[in-house]
Amino acid sequence: MSIFSIFLLGCKVQPEVLQTVPEVNLERYCGLWYEIAAFPQKFQKGCKCTTAEYKLTGKNYISVINKCQKPGKFAKINGKAFVVKGSGNAKLKVQFFWPFKGDYWILELDSDYTWAAVGNESRKYLWILARRPVMQETLYSDILKKLTSKGFDVSKLKKTDQRCK
Repeated sequence: MSIFSIFLLGCKVQPEVLQTVPEVNLERYCGLWYEIAAFPQKFQKGCKCTTAEYKLTGKNYISVINKCQKPGKFAKINGKAFVVKGSGNAKLKVQFFWPFKGDYWILELDSDYTWAAVGNESRKYLWILARRPVMQETLYSDILKKLTSKGFDVSKLKKTDQRCK
């Protein structure tokens, strides 16, 4: 093994800077979204029929209501989202528990605001959202290609069961 090979083994490859969409019209973005797929998270364990609803408050934030159905019950959590200045409304800080805030970056967004992909720079979080509870497979595959090119391991995505009773 050459010294050059040993040097390369010791180097960490840093992913490219994660790009968001250039601009988001928050009035159009607000409303009800269905989770189509997501990286599994502890706080969503056992969830199906997951939705997120965003409402402009007229104040300095967006109201966030996340809901899902868990075995034998419905779960709901309310939060707030704050726009990161200079981001074209594509980067938000979401807060469900004070004082903690998490990154919510709109990475891909349909021109008609019918679907979106949301994640964070560390690429540990990823959600694919749509205005309807189901998505065509061809569209889903196209979105996966876009997210792969952004450095996400889309093999970790788990489709969300939206068959609700």
